[in-house]
Amino acid sequence: MKRLVGYVRTYKWHFILAIAAMFLSIGLDMFNPRLQQAIVDDVILHGQMKEFGPLLLGLLGITLGRVIFGYVKEYAFDFGAQKVVASLRQNLFDHLETLSFTFFDGMNTGELMSRLKEDVDSVWRALAFGAMLFIENSIYFMVATVVLFVWNWKLALVGVTVTPVIAILAVKLESTIGAVFGRLSDQGVIINTTAQENLAGVRLVKAFNREKYEIQKFLEQNQENYRLNMEQTRIWGNFYPAIEFLTSLAVVLVTAVGGLLVMKDEITVGTLVAFSNYIFMLIWPMRMLGWLTNVLAQARASMKKLEHLFAEKPMIHDPAEPKVPAAIAGHIVFKDVGFVMNNNRILEHLDLDLKPGKTLAIMGMTGAGKSSLINLIARYYDCTSGQIYLDGVNLRELPLKLLREQISVVMQDTFLFSDTIAANIRFGAPQATPKAVAEAAASAKIYDFIQELPDGLETVIGERGIGLSGGQKQRIAIARALLKRSPILILDDATSNLDMETEYQIQRELEAYRGVAKIIIAHRISAVKNADEIIWIENGTVAERGTHKQLLALGKRYYEIYREQFQGVTGLEQEGVG
Repeated sequence: MKRLVGYVRTYKWHFILAIAAMFLSIGLDMFNPRLQQAIVDDVILHGQMKEFGPLLLGLLGITLGRVIFGYVKEYAFDFGAQKVVASLRQNLFDHLETLSFTFFDGMNTGELMSRLKEDVDSVWRALAFGAMLFIENSIYFMVATVVLFVWNWKLALVGVTVTPVIAILAVKLESTIGAVFGRLSDQGVIINTTAQENLAGVRLVKAFNREKYEIQKFLEQNQENYRLNMEQTRIWGNFYPAIEFLTSLAVVLVTAVGGLLVMKDEITVGTLVAFSNYIFMLIWPMRMLGWLTNVLAQARASMKKLEHLFAEKPMIHDPAEPKVPAAIAGHIVFKDVGFVMNNNRILEHLDLDLKPGKTLAIMGMTGAGKSSLINLIARYYDCTSGQIYLDGVNLRELPLKLLREQISVVMQDTFLFSDTIAANIRFGAPQATPKAVAEAAASAKIYDFIQELPDGLETVIGERGIGLSGGQKQRIAIARALLKRSPILILDDATSNLDMETEYQIQRELEAYRGVAKIIIAHRISAVKNADEIIWIENGTVAERGTHKQLLALGKRYYEIYREQFQGVTGLEQEGVG
């Protein structure tokens, strides 16, 4: 809760204004019973009609004053709470953006969305309503108690007799229901995740005729959510009627004992009327205690989960004393690099030397470590042994922002935002001109298709590029990487969904990007055969390396893949294989 207190301090003047208005409103409210007492005793019982007008004007003035101060109180509290939760949500998002790939590897999107929305909203409800009512009711309770004891300690003692019992019940309610809210929040995450994954993958669900299975899976999660809500309702039902009964009992006791005191002439009828109004100021906070406990318990459970996310630290850090080269050419060197992830050896004893303007191609079976290798270059992960250098500088000594600005990458899993095609291409180079965007699209062989769309480059595409073919999405991603014009270009299986003719045309375009160090991961020989060096990775190590002709001459795994892909093609033996 220290973090939340810090946010409140930042916007303290909003809350100070709200509390000041609250004090003035409560102060005016405290005069109401006193004026009612005067009306009963002086006007009704003793016929002093000349006082009736001023007393009514006093009640009217108090009512108008409470309306004005009540508006200021509500607005300032809500405004301050909105400021707090907006900052909280923004800071949480900012923090998530700093976390490394390893965090997201073990986290699902549904949980993060739930934390950013439902849990932050729970904190807002506690600040905007729960905290305000808690402070207001506490003031009412304390002031009314003092007034009641000053007026008549006997009657006041009767009124407050039941309050300790109510307080004990409220504390027990909070401790019991708090644990349920924690489980409810976790279950909400599961439901969000189930729904999010299912809706995002609805085409796959329908393609495999799995609608009934997914419906049943959601039903089970929904039933668990229902069970937890019913458990919360049961706990609420066990405590709230008792709190209601005790608060009503206080009114009955005050009325009964007050009536006896009136008959004994110890107090007047007007005093009893006023006393009954003050006792409601004492009882109302008790009646609200259960609801306030409910709201505050939810906020506490949500804040604990938010603090858990804030406690996560990025695994990849900027260096304490970064080196900032005047210019970067793109010379990449791996020296005896090894990489272990989740106790699994991914790469071992890897040596590479890729000079600017050269192309390195990487091949290997699925899971061999190809993508892991390129992830190390941009420091999405850090190697666990050995060193990686960029232009002679260890990657760990370069600022992360600077390092990643030097790399254009087309990832294996093509991701497009639900935005215009132009915005997706411009993502890595937001200042690029429309002409540059169009040129990048032309280089990626997607411009002709875009021109056929009703809105051209301004066409809005669906979530993750829904509505586009796999090849079209890949070409937009390639255009995005080309537009960035970085010294290092990485294509991770970026042409797997393209036909060989389009792939060849894009390769010709890539050759025009001179001075750029290129890394190409592919499964097709046609995509890599013109590279300056080709490596075959197997079990995390380089099993073969050389040019296309050199690897064919070796007659090993690369040669076998070549024969499989070009079986029956005339001139195979002329590639250098005897």
